[in-house]
Amino acid sequence: MGEKEYVFGRDWDGIAILTMNRPESRNALSLGMISALQCEFQLIAQDKSIKVVILSGSGTAFCAGHDLREIKCQNFDSGYIEKLFSSCTILMQSMLRLPQPVIAQVHGYATAAGVQLVASADLAVATTTSQFATPGVNIGLFCSTPMVAVSRNISSKHAMQMLLLGDLIDANTAYRFGLINEIVEPDQLEACTLSMAKKIAGKSSSIISMGKEAFYRQAGLSIDDAYSYTADVMKKNLEMDDAREGISSFIEKRQPIWQKINN
Repeated sequence: MGEKEYVFGRDWDGIAILTMNRPESRNALSLGMISALQCEFQLIAQDKSIKVVILSGSGTAFCAGHDLREIKCQNFDSGYIEKLFSSCTILMQSMLRLPQPVIAQVHGYATAAGVQLVASADLAVATTTSQFATPGVNIGLFCSTPMVAVSRNISSKHAMQMLLLGDLIDANTAYRFGLINEIVEPDQLEACTLSMAKKIAGKSSSIISMGKEAFYRQAGLSIDDAYSYTADVMKKNLEMDDAREGISSFIEKRQPIWQKINN
């Protein structure tokens, strides 16, 4: 299977919709799948016509995590394993560093590295029947890399509950933990996610991009450094054409006209 077959994408009025397409393996993150996703995100990062990304899965599940059959077929080769987790790490970081926000559209199961994808997305919408788990501990494989993203989304007690017990949690629990933003009925999932994406796409892409970068950067700073950094970001923000247009339109009680190309 070629990379283009692992993920298929379509664009809709500034919204890129990426769909993982290995339904027979519950969209497991094989090396091929990781490579295909990485390629798509790299292309999107350079495409200023795209303002927001929706990540979904085909078949009955969002993503079942790493492809354990592929790992076994590679005879647990250390070179392969190093490449697998290095590639996956780069993918997750690419999502965080992508100029455009990413919304995870979660149906069915999201487990192990599938939860890592959800946690690495900026927003996540799930259905009433969605379930989540970091179940590696049940098969002698602690979910250490998913832990990085998950522990930055939810409290340490909730993260450890997922990591130590390895149990499936339902959408209500995932919402209570802070892993997802919205819960909808299965037949409303696409509509809800698209509605959220449209709202983001209707705002200034340059401001959104700047804000996303600042959000993740300040999170790793001390409180003093975070305020110093974000004060500088605000100064630069106010010097941007879209900020001046936004303030003027607010005062003049009209809709803003954003720059078509990031400024």
